[in-house]
Amino acid sequence: MQLFSAALVLLSATASMAFAPAATKTATNTATLMSATDDNCEDRRAFVSKSVTAGAAASLATMGSAVNPAPAEAAASKLWSRVAIPFEDTVYDIDFDSPTHGYLVGARGSFAETNDGGKTWEPRSFSNLDAEEEITYRFQVVSFEGGEGWVLGKPTLLLHTKDAGKSWERIPLSPKLPGEPTSVLALGPSKAEMTTSSGAVYITENAGRNWKAQVQETIDATLNRISSSGVSGASYFSGSIINQHRDADGAYIAVSSRGNFFLTWEPGQDFWIPHNRGTPRRIQNMGFVNGDIHKGLWMTLNGGKLLINSQDVDLSKDAFDFAEADIKTGGYGLTDVGYRTDNEVWAVGGSNTMYVSFDGGKKFSFDKSANDIPGNLYNVKFFKDYGNMGWALGSNGLLLRYTGSA
Repeated sequence: MQLFSAALVLLSATASMAFAPAATKTATNTATLMSATDDNCEDRRAFVSKSVTAGAAASLATMGSAVNPAPAEAAASKLWSRVAIPFEDTVYDIDFDSPTHGYLVGARGSFAETNDGGKTWEPRSFSNLDAEEEITYRFQVVSFEGGEGWVLGKPTLLLHTKDAGKSWERIPLSPKLPGEPTSVLALGPSKAEMTTSSGAVYITENAGRNWKAQVQETIDATLNRISSSGVSGASYFSGSIINQHRDADGAYIAVSSRGNFFLTWEPGQDFWIPHNRGTPRRIQNMGFVNGDIHKGLWMTLNGGKLLINSQDVDLSKDAFDFAEADIKTGGYGLTDVGYRTDNEVWAVGGSNTMYVSFDGGKKFSFDKSANDIPGNLYNVKFFKDYGNMGWALGSNGLLLRYTGSA
């Protein structure tokens, strides 16, 4: 049995392995599977007006044409508006530490700051990275809490600030980490939580100098130990998980990189629990209903299917009872789902498609906010602490702000 060290783990050297697992043969790929590179960029200030996300576009080329066809919905809404940002690369993440101050990160070293609630964005750079080095990174995660922030990039790079982004320090990470870092979450002064593609969960309480393992057994070891449990696809596990989602209390849900089963973990458990997907279709993404494990789970599948289980889940079960949502995607893949309220639910996906439900996810209608914009949407987020403002992120420098007006 392989064990994660339960003692304090000193992570002391920067790893350079890939940040996300290899893309599967599916119609869509989520943000953790995207890539965008360019070897011919002059400098940090010059490239923002020229850059493109060829990798992201190629990985989702099968999702549809560059501009969406006219939807079949007779009365499509338009509840989002586009916000100009100072680069044209894929936007991976956005976070705020106040109603007015926030950051967004993206491909090819893209990094921007707002001080007016996201109405305008200014390009920023990291003082401890030179322009040529910065452009080689794909910044995929940004997290702030009380002026303290973290940025995670690929190749593996972890940056930390204690002064709301005025200055940044580079946090060394050990090449012996189990898997590649996949997320980081600011939890308070000098405290953060980090996950890896192998299912490790670490917490630091001294700004990244030491990390303590929360999971005591690798997913590989768990599956070997319970191989007779009847979880379909567990024997084909490739050693990595994707699309980890965390609820407010620290519970996680993740999808195997092949999309053939999923896993859950709650604080205090020694290992991840595998579960059957309950459908022949591959899982694209999963998460918690309105960010709360006690409210249920959602699951997107190949072919634009969305399943929802709107009840407190028993994580000891192998499978759950999901109901298929009434959503007419025309086969476009769904990459993410976000809950603005318990009743208002948004789904986004390939070819910049957007759908909204006002009955808790039972029936969705088309939203045409991004219908005439080429590209793909990968992420939709709502910030309940800051007036429930909403943001949708995508390729080609696409950032949409929720307006709520038809």
